[in-house]
Amino acid sequence: MLSGSAVEALAGNPARQANSGFRYDLRRRAGRPVHVQRSKRGLRDMATLGNILNYIPISRRLLLIIWPFLVIVVILVWLSSESMDILMATRAYSEGESLWSKGQKQAIFYLLRYSETQSEVDFRKYRERIAVTLGDKKARLELEKPDPDYSIAWQGFVEGDNHPEDIPRMIMLYRRFRHIDFMAKVIDLWTEGDRLIGDLTVAAEELNAAIWSGKADPASLNAFRERLVRIDTELTPLTDRFTRTLGDATRKTKFLLLLVNLAAAGILIPIGIWLSQRMVRRGEEAETALNLSQERFNLAVSGSNDGLWDWNVDTGEVYYSPRFKQLLGLSDREMEGSVAALMSRLHPEDKRATERAFQKHLQRAVPFDIEVRLLTKAGEYRWFRSRGQSVRNSEGRAVRMAGATTDVTDRRLAAAELFEEKERAQVTLASIADGVITTDTEGWVQYLNPVAETLTGWVTASARGLPLQAIFRMIDETNRTPAPSPIEMVLREGRNVEMAATVLLLRTDGTEIPIVQSAAPIRARSGDIIGVVLVLHDVSNERQYAAKLSYQASHDSLTGLINRAEFEQRLSLALKSAAQLGRHHAVMYLDLDQFKVVNDTCGHAAGDQLMRQVSTLLLRRLREGDTLARLGGDEFGVLLENCSPDNALRIADQLRQTVMDFHLAWEDRKFSVGVSIGVVNIKDGLFTITDVLSAADSACYVAKEKGRNRVQVYHAEDSELSLRQGEMEWIGRLQKALDEDRFVLYAQDIVEIKAPRGRVTHRELLVRMLDERGEIVPPMTFIPAAERYGLMPSIDRWVLRNALAIIARQRFDERGEAADIFSINLSGASIGDESFLGFIREQFTHFDVPCQCICFEITETAAIARLDKATHFIQELRALGCLFSLDDFGAGMSSFAYLKHLPVDYLKIDGGFVKDMADDPIDRAMVEAINSVGHVMGKKTIAEFVDSERVAALLREIGVDYAQGYGVAKPRPFGPRLRMAAGSA
Repeated sequence: MLSGSAVEALAGNPARQANSGFRYDLRRRAGRPVHVQRSKRGLRDMATLGNILNYIPISRRLLLIIWPFLVIVVILVWLSSESMDILMATRAYSEGESLWSKGQKQAIFYLLRYSETQSEVDFRKYRERIAVTLGDKKARLELEKPDPDYSIAWQGFVEGDNHPEDIPRMIMLYRRFRHIDFMAKVIDLWTEGDRLIGDLTVAAEELNAAIWSGKADPASLNAFRERLVRIDTELTPLTDRFTRTLGDATRKTKFLLLLVNLAAAGILIPIGIWLSQRMVRRGEEAETALNLSQERFNLAVSGSNDGLWDWNVDTGEVYYSPRFKQLLGLSDREMEGSVAALMSRLHPEDKRATERAFQKHLQRAVPFDIEVRLLTKAGEYRWFRSRGQSVRNSEGRAVRMAGATTDVTDRRLAAAELFEEKERAQVTLASIADGVITTDTEGWVQYLNPVAETLTGWVTASARGLPLQAIFRMIDETNRTPAPSPIEMVLREGRNVEMAATVLLLRTDGTEIPIVQSAAPIRARSGDIIGVVLVLHDVSNERQYAAKLSYQASHDSLTGLINRAEFEQRLSLALKSAAQLGRHHAVMYLDLDQFKVVNDTCGHAAGDQLMRQVSTLLLRRLREGDTLARLGGDEFGVLLENCSPDNALRIADQLRQTVMDFHLAWEDRKFSVGVSIGVVNIKDGLFTITDVLSAADSACYVAKEKGRNRVQVYHAEDSELSLRQGEMEWIGRLQKALDEDRFVLYAQDIVEIKAPRGRVTHRELLVRMLDERGEIVPPMTFIPAAERYGLMPSIDRWVLRNALAIIARQRFDERGEAADIFSINLSGASIGDESFLGFIREQFTHFDVPCQCICFEITETAAIARLDKATHFIQELRALGCLFSLDDFGAGMSSFAYLKHLPVDYLKIDGGFVKDMADDPIDRAMVEAINSVGHVMGKKTIAEFVDSERVAALLREIGVDYAQGYGVAKPRPFGPRLRMAAGSA
């Protein structure tokens, strides 16, 4: 471990001359430790011993002894494995038969139910279950081939719900034992079962075809059911025979395999014993020859996994044991026996310290015990601890030094990780948001993290060694009594303690801080409690946040008024007082007039300022104790408690006048607004919250319809208010119908008038609603309410999505005549919805329906009301190939003036002109004019409300292209879904 010059300096030249004497003296010192007294001859003895042991490699000697048993074990394992595979294969067939039988039974069950319900869901479930038996059949047919495709067989068994791990064994058993008696019987029964399954699938497809064609009458359905029951009756005993046959075969196979395994073991074990005895005798002879050398070698290295080294200071030779080289990843011949070989592997930073350690030991006998980094063959430095002892001559000079080296890298890394863990724990405690205090088992403070220091006003250095009560006290927040100490509870009960109640921490300066505390025991490795950790969580901020959230939950952020939820809660209390105490209250619903003008003209900032100022004005006009709330948008609610109807009407008019007198000054402009007010008087608790708000909203709406900026008092007998409330009730019913998918589609033919027998080229799709009892609701019953309350876009989306789904499945009518175009009505609200175009494109992408076969119908009034949006909407969809029809044409005052701006393909002449044209010459003239103008502009015309052949003849004479009406064809259910409900249309 030192350079040559260092050795010369430490040992001196006389040592070379006395070397032989030293060897003799060393051999005589029998009492010295072996690793110190070992001579150079001893090193050669150990090398000789190593050569003897390596003469026959350990793995080879071991193999020579145990190979007979290995052969026996391999053969027995192979036999066991084969036996297990065969048994597991038979078990797999048993499980497969159970799945096959279950699938067959469930398939027949769903077929029988399908014959009764005619539901596609039942038929789809039948196909899912029959797929199990068909998959097994597919595998069997493939395995019957002389050269089967095993991937097809595999896929068939997978479709038969067989476990993937069992499939290879099932294929093996089938191919290997196909013609053995028991397997042949099983397969014959399987084949017979597949024949009956084939009959079942044929019957199922015939039943499905009959139902879809509409030819399934009760008699034919009963015949199908009897046919299915007959097949099931034939299959039941067949599956029982299959199970019994397979069970008998499994038991026979198990018994035969047991006999084979026992016979093999009885033959192989005696042979193995005889061979092993012979090998043992030979091993004993060889072992006797090696005992002496092996004892010396074991003495040298016993009890040590260290690498040994022996340095002759005089000659500079160094012996490195094989284990030493292994620690460096080297083979026995890869490191020469010199000091330089080791010094070259020392880390540069450790060389100087190593030389000093050797110098101190050789010159002053200072114990040699150092930790250094050595370079391994893998190119990494690892830490090693090296300890050694020198042998000195009669003059006291070190002439030999031997020692051991141990790899301590893992210990070093563990120590580093432990230090990092400690540092991390301290940083964590310093950075968490809760206060942490640790104490010993007597409750004396040991540590406070920074948060705890802030809470208590103490620092760790001052608080350490003091009792916890000396740095702060805890009292109950409700009764100001001392709170129980969680530390005492932990020490008494030996478990974690969570204190749910909030307590007050009293600092020494008198400050009170609300906290939540918990404590846990600190345990030693033995499990004994050696201390307690107390966690203090300051809840001051949470309380402030809770108060703020409570305010925000009940108040409007813009105006500071209470919000709808709080208003309804106060209204609920008022209704209870009216019912229990007979008090008289009033509720007002206020809706600002012309608020949208301010928003659209000057932006939302002006609108927000208007809302704030109006809120302030309204509050000033109310009595003390009255409630003003912002219900949303530009709508307010007022609750007047203990207020007579006359007084309520007077206050309402004062509020109306106050708003009317107000002028908003914004930049260089002034705005005036009004307010429409609906008033509901409450007495004796005759209303619910919903009734009150609905009635007030209805009254407010009527006030707006009567000219705005007025007060309307609700009276239950008022017909206008009743109509308004009736429409409002439709909001919930329509929304529920949409959620429950209670809409259906009908189709009405549009025929070519000039074509023979009126060829059907168009169909208009019409939406109907099903009420809660499943009865059809006519469109004019719910469409007005849907349009008024903005639900038409949702209904239009439902219509488009379901229409395209049905058209994609069925584009032919019941007579097999193709319908070229399907007309779908769109409301004006949908045309104005910017996201509706994207929805239409998405549906065309999802369903395989050509855009050219869809014609969208929009009313003339909706198109004119949103002319720019309607034009853009039509142009975008016409670019995809869609067609457009302008419905109710002629109903508007300026129909012809707007027509040239709308790129539509069809004009639907308003039915009001068509139905009476045979008796009214003015109506006929209007039809002629619309038809003429439409043809001049290249558009085709469709006449609505054609209810007689007389009207149809006049339309044919005028030259109208198409006719639609009850005289041509009545609406009928559209799509398979409606066939069962057709009778209720």
